[in-house]
Amino acid sequence: MQKIVLASGNKGKLKELQQRLGHVADFVPQSEFDIDTPEETGQSFVENALLKARYVSAKTGLPALADDSGLSVNYLDGAPGIYSARYAGPNAEDGDNNFKLLAELDQISEDSRGAAFHCALALLYPEPESSPIICEGIWRGKILTEPRGDNGFGYDPLFQPEGLDCSSAELEPEHKNEISHRGLAMAMLVSRLEGIKE
Repeated sequence: MQKIVLASGNKGKLKELQQRLGHVADFVPQSEFDIDTPEETGQSFVENALLKARYVSAKTGLPALADDSGLSVNYLDGAPGIYSARYAGPNAEDGDNNFKLLAELDQISEDSRGAAFHCALALLYPEPESSPIICEGIWRGKILTEPRGDNGFGYDPLFQPEGLDCSSAELEPEHKNEISHRGLAMAMLVSRLEGIKE
């Protein structure tokens, strides 16, 4: 089974990726190689995922899988977007970001609270001639007026997926991994990797 480095320091993302992709490759976190995380200077989720994958692959000489994802809120013209993890500042934690988002949407009607999670996965092999494998997923819903649930991470307690009456943080992890933005992107990646193995 091929070894692929997960180019992320986010424990929540690592857990989801390992749960879903562990049967197609031997995934190891970048922390095993004592690699720092490069500055995310891209202008899109795909650009940032590629940037991280290239960096980690070059440092380890192994294939690298990077995820860049975030929340886009319609009323905020797509913010926090690629700045989702540091929306409330460079050292912000999940609670800080959620507090800021709720403050930005204070008094905003339910009809104007539409949002979507976006995920871009980039798998890059160290061979110079290889092209990256890019898979994307979008999960639509709306922002709640207060946090609900204890599962998940990031903005999950504030995000109500389309067609459901609960927050993302109230879903069982297995269910979330099937229907979320990352789950959709991972399903595409599994299909691509299984196709390569055949």
